[in-house]
Amino acid sequence: MDIATIIGLIGCVAVLIWSISLGPGFSIFIDFPSIILVFGGTFFVVCMKFNIRHLPQTLKVALKAFFKKTDKPEDLIELLSDLAKKAKKNGLLSLENVQIENAVIKRGIMMVVDGYSVDLIKNLLTKEKDSMISRHVTGQKIISTIGDAAPSMGMIGTLVGLVQMLANLNDPKSIGPAMAVAILTTLYGAVISNMIAIPIVDKLVLRSEEEETNYNLIIDGICGIAGGLNASIVKEYLRDYLPKNKIKEAMNDEAA
Repeated sequence: MDIATIIGLIGCVAVLIWSISLGPGFSIFIDFPSIILVFGGTFFVVCMKFNIRHLPQTLKVALKAFFKKTDKPEDLIELLSDLAKKAKKNGLLSLENVQIENAVIKRGIMMVVDGYSVDLIKNLLTKEKDSMISRHVTGQKIISTIGDAAPSMGMIGTLVGLVQMLANLNDPKSIGPAMAVAILTTLYGAVISNMIAIPIVDKLVLRSEEEETNYNLIIDGICGIAGGLNASIVKEYLRDYLPKNKIKEAMNDEAA
């Protein structure tokens, strides 16, 4: 679970509720025609721009912003180094019964055990990586479209409300409440976009970059094992995937 995303979302909702509570009440911020226009309109805009089969997949992608825990590169390097050491000592077949939690490493090791060539392993895992990135990009585009469409639908709702309000200027007492309802659609759109969609997209982009880096690290590590490299060479080769401060820490630990 990503604590920063949870804290951010809860914090935004809390601040919004607090600011609303300072006014006359919550009921004035609820208008069902406005809710239907903004939420329904945004949904149908997304349907027009994307294939309907992509929508369920988007929910899975969005949940990664909250619940997906990306493996640390240093942990992956240690695991791959240990596997290389075991393979060098006991042979590649000794890796068959090793318990591996990371699904990508597990698939790669099974390819190694089954005798796949280094080039074939690299091609297969690279295709998996490219497919993953493609799914992530599609999900990010859909959520980004929600972030763009929601404020636009809110503005459309406001314009519709203003037209209706101006058509009834003969009743001055109704102008204030009618204006408030008209502006609510803009509020709904702004909340959806700036407090939900845009932050989630930015977090997903970051998460996708981390997963792509890990995928590349795993591919190089698995290919090194398949090529018969010893553990120290595998570790040294993969060290470039670490952040600069982690590289210095790793070098200091080895020197000690």
